[in-house]
Amino acid sequence: MKDHFPSRTATGDAAPTGTPTGVLAGMRVLDLSRVVAGPLAAQTLADLGANVLKIERVGSGDDLRTLGPPWVRAPDEASEQSTYFQTVNRGKRSMTLDFAKPEGAEVLRALARDADIVIENFRTGTLARYGLGYDDLHAINPRLIYCSITGFGQSGPYSDRSGYDYLVQAMGGQMAVTGLPEGSEGAGPMRVGVPIADITAGNNAVIAILSAVIHRDRTGRGQHLDIALFDSQVALLLNSLSAWMNTGANLPRTGNDHPTAVPNGVFRVADGHVLIATFNDREFARLAAALGHPEWAGDARFARSRDRLANRHALTDAMHAALAQGGKQHWMDVLNGAKVSCGPINGMADIVQDVQLRERGMFVTLTHPVMGAVQVVGSPLKFSESKVVYPMAPPLAGEHTDEVLRDRLKMSDDAIAALRTAQII
Repeated sequence: MKDHFPSRTATGDAAPTGTPTGVLAGMRVLDLSRVVAGPLAAQTLADLGANVLKIERVGSGDDLRTLGPPWVRAPDEASEQSTYFQTVNRGKRSMTLDFAKPEGAEVLRALARDADIVIENFRTGTLARYGLGYDDLHAINPRLIYCSITGFGQSGPYSDRSGYDYLVQAMGGQMAVTGLPEGSEGAGPMRVGVPIADITAGNNAVIAILSAVIHRDRTGRGQHLDIALFDSQVALLLNSLSAWMNTGANLPRTGNDHPTAVPNGVFRVADGHVLIATFNDREFARLAAALGHPEWAGDARFARSRDRLANRHALTDAMHAALAQGGKQHWMDVLNGAKVSCGPINGMADIVQDVQLRERGMFVTLTHPVMGAVQVVGSPLKFSESKVVYPMAPPLAGEHTDEVLRDRLKMSDDAIAALRTAQII
């Protein structure tokens, strides 16, 4: 496998499987979720030290395993895994289980008896049909924190709908505020290039889970957490929605230009483009001086933020003329030296070589017994004391099934074999 990461420094510490370390060490998590939002939440808990067991479909595993190409391949080329799957499943053990069958549901209930957290993202009501809903598991484990992640939530007229990221970006307003301005070539609604609704819902799930852990420490009671992609996406709209709710103003799509802060966007320089961001009059004054035009700060067209917004095109033309005198590195040095936010527009090859990211341990190489070296993006969470951990690479589907049944549920080899023969595992 080609090594894209000359530096493999990690802020977190790798730990042998089973070694209790990390702020959530000792917490048992059952990850029944698939695709992105739920697995991301469970992975974050694993980074924080929780013991995460991923429950997957017998035969095929998580749907995300098949979402490719590209693929991570084992050194002998006999096994492959989706690169997408690697992004949200490190630090977990994997068990395959058919809990739609009564024997499988009973195994899952046995695992839930001493679990701390369950994460699931099935359509509302699905798990309850198998005796695995919140009420069912709460009855056998009142301390259980049960987090449900769905497209539209556990209540309301949309609660029985399935909801994927792209759909929720559309319904939740993200595509209404993303894209080129009306009248431009190619104008129209545009999705964000990463699954932003999934990611936000996953992060919201972690916030809710950790809050529920504090509540349980105080009261001794678990609870049901209801996280919706739709809610999470709408909460991301911030000023775009606030402007409409409070003034009736519909902020337009502005492409790479910020709708209210000017100058704030992509600008041409002698050898390409840079991103320049200013958010107040003080920053603009520093920018004007750095570009050799301190008089702009006193120009009635540009002096105040609202003036620059009204005269955006005139200012942009003047800036392009000034910026054409130097290249990307020149202007990054000059503008950052003047305390003006400026940076390159990086591609993936640039990101993995970035000295700041490498210094902060954002690229980690984990070793899998079958897949070999697997490269992952490290956790963005940085702690002075309770550091994140990277105990293991993303697992193969069902890799730890026998181990879990034998060690955690004390099943005999014969009992495990019988479950496998019945295709329960």
